[in-house]
Amino acid sequence: MTQVLLVRHCDATGQGPGAPLSPSGEQQAKALAAKLVGLPVDYIVASPYLRARRTASPLAASLGLPVHSDARLVEHRLSSAPVPEWRDFVERAFSEPHARAPGGDAPAETLARAIAALEDVIASGRTLPVLVTHGLLLSLLLHSIDPGFGFDGWKSLRNPDVFRLVGPLHQMRFERIELS
Repeated sequence: MTQVLLVRHCDATGQGPGAPLSPSGEQQAKALAAKLVGLPVDYIVASPYLRARRTASPLAASLGLPVHSDARLVEHRLSSAPVPEWRDFVERAFSEPHARAPGGDAPAETLARAIAALEDVIASGRTLPVLVTHGLLLSLLLHSIDPGFGFDGWKSLRNPDVFRLVGPLHQMRFERIELS
């Protein structure tokens, strides 16, 4: 049975690619590692954004594994410029997969690259791979598995958050793993 852990990064100081984890995010990453270290994790891949890599680092160090990088796991690019009504665009991402803000990606494009990264990890035959990514990309992926996980699901996300995906790719289901 295929299993994958999908992780949203820990608390960060900002949204840019180079934004580090906050001091509380660093502590969250250590606690996350302590929670997951007993599982048969055998592969870790993260978005190249610093906050995702730093979220994965304590687990990787505990397990003696490298953190692989996959640009397909970067966050959905909402726009090339600040968008005052950004939450409206996030909400529309779940019902209008081809809509985009000026200079942004269509949700369908983000989902396609997320699925491609997930397919590649599943095809590698790993026992329990961990993918560390970002909130909207993660939400779009979960929404593709269960359409009931939409904007409200995105709003319910925490930093960090962990979901276990189980089953064959086109019949996957997921559950949230409680970290407390």
